[in-house]
Amino acid sequence: MEAKTSLLDNMIGVGDMVLLEPLNEDSFINNLKKRFDHNEVYTYIGSVVISINPYRPLPIYSPEKVEEYRNRNFYELSPHIFALSDEAYRSLRDQDKDQCILITGESGAGKTEASKLVMSYVAAVCGKGAEVNQVKEQLLQSNPVLEAFGNAKTVRNDNSSRFGKYMDIEFDFKGDPLGGVISNYLLEKSRVVKQPRGERNFHIFYQILSGASEDFLCKCCTYTISRYDSSFLSFTIPHTLCFVGNAIFLNYCYWISFIYVFTPYLFLLELKEICELTGIDQSVLERAFSFRTVEAKQEKVSTTLNVAQVKRGPDFKGKNCFKWEFILHEYTITAQTKVRKKVMGVLDIYGFEIFEDNSFEQFIINYCNEKLQQIFIELTLKEEQEEYIREGIEWTHIEYFNNAIICDLIENNQTGILAMLDEECLRPGTVTDETFLEKLNQVCATHQHFESRMSKCSRFLNDTSLPHSCFRIQHYAGKVMYQVEGFVDKNNDLLYRDLSQAMWKASHSLIKALFPEGNPAKINLKRPPTAGSQFKASVATLMKNLQTKNPNYIRCIKPNDKKAAHVFNDALVCHQIRYLGLLENVRVRRAGYAFRQAYEPCLERYKMLCKQTWPHWRGPARAGVEVLFNELEIPEEEFSFGRSKIFIRNPRTLFKLEDLRKQRLEDLATLIQKIYRGWKCRTRFLLMKKSQIVIASWYRRYKIKSSAIIVQSYIRGWKVIKHLASILSQMQKYFLEMKNKMPSLSPVDKNWPARPYLFLDSTHKELKRIFHLWRCKKYRDQFTDQQKLIYEEKLEASELFKDKKALYPASVGQPFQGAYLEISKNPKYKKLKDAVDEKIIIAEVVNKINRANGKATSRIFLLTKNNVLLADQKSGNIKSEVPLGDVTKVSMSSQNDGFFAVHLKEGSGAAGKGDFLFSSDHLIEMATKLYRTTLSQTKQKLNIEISDEYVLVCSEAQKNGNIPTCKRKNNRLLEVAVP
Repeated sequence: MEAKTSLLDNMIGVGDMVLLEPLNEDSFINNLKKRFDHNEVYTYIGSVVISINPYRPLPIYSPEKVEEYRNRNFYELSPHIFALSDEAYRSLRDQDKDQCILITGESGAGKTEASKLVMSYVAAVCGKGAEVNQVKEQLLQSNPVLEAFGNAKTVRNDNSSRFGKYMDIEFDFKGDPLGGVISNYLLEKSRVVKQPRGERNFHIFYQILSGASEDFLCKCCTYTISRYDSSFLSFTIPHTLCFVGNAIFLNYCYWISFIYVFTPYLFLLELKEICELTGIDQSVLERAFSFRTVEAKQEKVSTTLNVAQVKRGPDFKGKNCFKWEFILHEYTITAQTKVRKKVMGVLDIYGFEIFEDNSFEQFIINYCNEKLQQIFIELTLKEEQEEYIREGIEWTHIEYFNNAIICDLIENNQTGILAMLDEECLRPGTVTDETFLEKLNQVCATHQHFESRMSKCSRFLNDTSLPHSCFRIQHYAGKVMYQVEGFVDKNNDLLYRDLSQAMWKASHSLIKALFPEGNPAKINLKRPPTAGSQFKASVATLMKNLQTKNPNYIRCIKPNDKKAAHVFNDALVCHQIRYLGLLENVRVRRAGYAFRQAYEPCLERYKMLCKQTWPHWRGPARAGVEVLFNELEIPEEEFSFGRSKIFIRNPRTLFKLEDLRKQRLEDLATLIQKIYRGWKCRTRFLLMKKSQIVIASWYRRYKIKSSAIIVQSYIRGWKVIKHLASILSQMQKYFLEMKNKMPSLSPVDKNWPARPYLFLDSTHKELKRIFHLWRCKKYRDQFTDQQKLIYEEKLEASELFKDKKALYPASVGQPFQGAYLEISKNPKYKKLKDAVDEKIIIAEVVNKINRANGKATSRIFLLTKNNVLLADQKSGNIKSEVPLGDVTKVSMSSQNDGFFAVHLKEGSGAAGKGDFLFSSDHLIEMATKLYRTTLSQTKQKLNIEISDEYVLVCSEAQKNGNIPTCKRKNNRLLEVAVP
């Protein structure tokens, strides 16, 4: 299958909403639906990913898909969550920009699954190694454990996150994970003791109880424990044991199941049984459930609790036993290093909730979503437009809804709903949910996003859809009505000091550890912060953290309320599109620029693409970028210069820059490799040379040592048998006689004294060999360079003619003179000397045989470095000139004659008159020199053919004496008579 190379290839609908035409709400929804129907659940708005929950597994998350999106440009392939994950990871790794991935949407829109996919992709593409793989495995294994302790089944979602999770994944300079820090926001502890109709407690309770007996489950559980709870437990426990430890975890799980069973049915058990389970003194626990002690400075006042307060005691204790921080702390994995860490944050937090009955939990959950929407507005819409204005870029303002007014309604320190709630919780006197609502009606009645039947605003007095005990807030995601009942108690969320002190006195170490605030030595009379103020502070910290990082957005959309596959509810999707502000986001992207970057990092990243800016640009960064873009001939309409940044309109322009940079980096890498390889080869050569010298020295030492050892062995043997006087005397006599009988220093002298004794045979042979090598060396040391050259030629002649040419033995004793004619001294040859400008290797008078009649003509035969020349003996005129490259063969007979033929290459200029036949008294020397010169000049061996078939040899030597003669016999043969 051919790989796709563009977002536009085989596109279903429009992959990027910025390209949508026409742009309106209907076309937007229709495009999403069309892609959803074809299993395309991801769509872009610029760099924002829209994710629609398919409510079924899709084959688009395989390892092959991971490799397909790895190190690819964001718009290069079909929209996918992997593309955004890869873009974020590469920006963090290559550009040192801390990243955060904000995953938002309603409950059930697929936020938790999206966060898992992001983490799994980053884990798959980052580095490998034993330590790195261990950290990646720990980070990935945190999900099932945290879900077990923080997720529950609700009416809208079978795996709803009942807490907010923000994980900062830390990386080193190479992009390898070092660890992670997990922060949690508002765990819904009230679910431990009370769940809405049709919902369940946290998953861990059912997973733990899945191993209980049927009788126990029927007695204590209102929900059926399914086989899935048991299978999930088998996955949860091993992953948690990796960090928490067997004993601690098993004890903790035991008390979780105890809390689940014990808390709702506390008053069905005997107090004695409770004390036995917890290890608490019965009288202490009895008083803690019945009385409350209030301390103020030096005074203590003990009051009896009413029935309602007594019933709330076990609830408070049960919620405080569920120590979410206990598990979360164990999953904080971070490496101890002083090196600056790169950070990628992944936010998976509960979505906007609108239930039939909405209470304090939904109120603060929706407040958090308002803050997330606000930061999205600031970082995408508001900041997008304000940046163009700051940079002086021409821009048409786009209107959008800013939900800052809703955030202020909730979090204002003076008139905000949370401030009013805290004020009610802290003031003396009778405080109820009704008094809290009255205060809201006084302070918030005129606010355009606040509605209440009890307020003085007449427009809501007749609204029968709004009960008197509720208030309604018009959120960015729609209107939500909140039941005021329980707001005050849930905001206080206090565990009476008497009960915490009683639990701290338990003999069970784990129960004691769960209630550290009960330690009398650590009593703090200061009232603890309320749940609302704690959550407000944690949200503020989260927003501050997110604003320091480069944001990446995944906007999750729920296609239907039935959690059903292949169902797309247009109205529900339209509602989510509106409150997420997606259309406004598209309009801003369409009118703006796809990419912007400060001049300094832009020039630093792309300066190698221009000779004027590489390797250093001395002027202002903006001027350097202008020179760079002009050199690359990028059209002016594709970019704009701001005050501090360069703005690029089309992503294709950015991709072009990246492709050019990638090619240039490859060229630079090749240059570096070339220099490095040259250095490496030279270093290796010098090392090998040094090693060769060492080996050679040791080898020579070994050779000398081996000879010495042989002599030493005999000497030592002689010492051993010194008692054999006669033998010693014989050996002494042998060496003395050898001294006097040494042969001559001639290397050809084969004389060597006979050995007198058999036991000296090997020594006698070794001495003969050593002496011969020594005298050969002495003989060679006497040679001059000229003599060495002559002997080399003699050796070559031996290899060519020995035992092949009968004439050869007579030539051995004759020195090779070469220049038999003193051309440079004889004025007779002045004309010939002037015509030849090369060094003459051989100059000899030869008889050139006429092939027509066999008659001989005297010619001067000259051999130079490059040519064979024939000149007239009398006049000195050059008759023929043959380049050595045209000589293909020299042939001669095996007889004792001086005839030889020089064969020429067919088609050459010198071959027009045929081959040459000569007769010379120095045949061996001439053929040898011609062979060596041709080999030196052409690097090819000249063929010397010795055969009697090229002429007819007869035995008529008696007619002419000892002089060889030649005469024509027929059209093809010459008859040669040899002595």
